[in-house]
Amino acid sequence: MQALPATRQWMRCILPCASKQRYNTTVTTGERLKSLRALLSKGRILRGIEVHSGLSALIAQHAKATRGKDGSVVQFDFMWGSSLTQSTVRGKPDIECVDTSTRVSMIEEAFEVSAKPMIYDGDTGGLPEIFAYTVRSLERVGVSAVIIEDKAGLKQNSLFGTDRVQELADPSDFCKKIQAGQRAKVTDDFMIFSRLEAMIAGAGVEEALRRAQIYIENGGVDGIMVHSKEKHPNEIYTFLEAYEKFPRRVPVVVVPTTYNDQTEWELWQRGANLCIYANQLLRAAYPAMMNVAESILENGRSLEADSQLLGIKEILSIIKQA
Repeated sequence: MQALPATRQWMRCILPCASKQRYNTTVTTGERLKSLRALLSKGRILRGIEVHSGLSALIAQHAKATRGKDGSVVQFDFMWGSSLTQSTVRGKPDIECVDTSTRVSMIEEAFEVSAKPMIYDGDTGGLPEIFAYTVRSLERVGVSAVIIEDKAGLKQNSLFGTDRVQELADPSDFCKKIQAGQRAKVTDDFMIFSRLEAMIAGAGVEEALRRAQIYIENGGVDGIMVHSKEKHPNEIYTFLEAYEKFPRRVPVVVVPTTYNDQTEWELWQRGANLCIYANQLLRAAYPAMMNVAESILENGRSLEADSQLLGIKEILSIIKQA
């Protein structure tokens, strides 16, 4: 029998779940909100993947794999509400030009079809007064955590690194923003993480460590994200080794987009608590759509693209019909 195209192999796996359990969201807002804190006590690294639509949230909800080494079945623990992918899917640059209300609307779409908790990419957070309102909006809909980066000025995506001006925020000012968010939240279940951009801006590991300690001791953050655009994890691992000696520590998030040869197990062994696959779903979708569009243009018909497409019945079956 002829092998199914990769897309249809995937659908054969996911359709039975998705078609029968579209609304696998028998979870209250409060239960979803507090679930990430509960997961952090599992004694393993947590893995999350970016979502930018209801369809990508369905994938995050139902994706499952068996790992060859030990036969364990693994799934994603949480969703990442990425500002990059939410901006890109709207054809806009990643400079905080998509407003919070628009982004929260997408989150609600994701929550309709997935019971998993979400961490929200809060960019710089804006002014402290604005960040307080963002926290209230996110907590109200059931988001579990927000991560804000310690940069100032016009936001530039971190993966540009020093190719763009990356202006670091004054640590004391950033602490005031964190504190404003902590005062605004209603429950202790909602968490505020600080994203350390020192290595992105070329200021080095020592500066990242200095800021981490300030944000923990003076800002009262619930967690930190340590970020790097290097293709090797050396500076991340140097940071984590030194961080282990801090008198007070909070959970650490890593984003292995560039140093993607590192496994979750290796990152966990070095001290990371959460691992975010921050943009892979949208990056996979764009070339696939472009290939199909160009095939149609080249051939003057869609026949040649069929092997890359889901069947009409299959696409209709993704979503449970009323």
